[in-house]
This record gives sequence, structure tokens and C-alpha cells, in this order.
Amino acid sequence: MSKVTKDMNIGDVLALAPQMGDMLFESGMHCVGCPAHAFESLEEASMVHGIDCDELVSKLNAFFESKEG
Repeated sequence: MSKVTKDMNIGDVLALAPQMGDMLFESGMHCVGCPAHAFESLEEASMVHGIDCDELVSKLNAFFESKEG
């Protein structure tokens, strides 16, 4: 099973499940469509956007796990 980690870049997260793009956007991470999403980690993007990265990663993993099972 794959798992979202805060050192993954946004592009990798979207490759796991494109639907997570909506969750990222709704969390305040509006850089989902930005060219930097391929290079910026979730942790870096969270800092820039004032988002709690650990909370976001937990939320993304819960969503991902619900889609796998």
C-alpha cells in the first residue's frame, strides 16, 4: 500500500489519487495547478500556505485508504 508522506511532492500525491487535488485545494493549497507542484513537497507547500502539514497528511491518507479498501 502506498502512503502519503509530507516529503512527497504534490504531483506524486496526485498520481496516487487525482481526486486528492480537490482536497488539497479545499484545504487552502491553491498551487495544485501551479508548475511548482511537481517540485514542492507537501511540507514546503503547507508552510507557504499556512496549513498544518501533519493534519493534511492524515486527512489525505484517510481518504486514500478509504478508496483502497
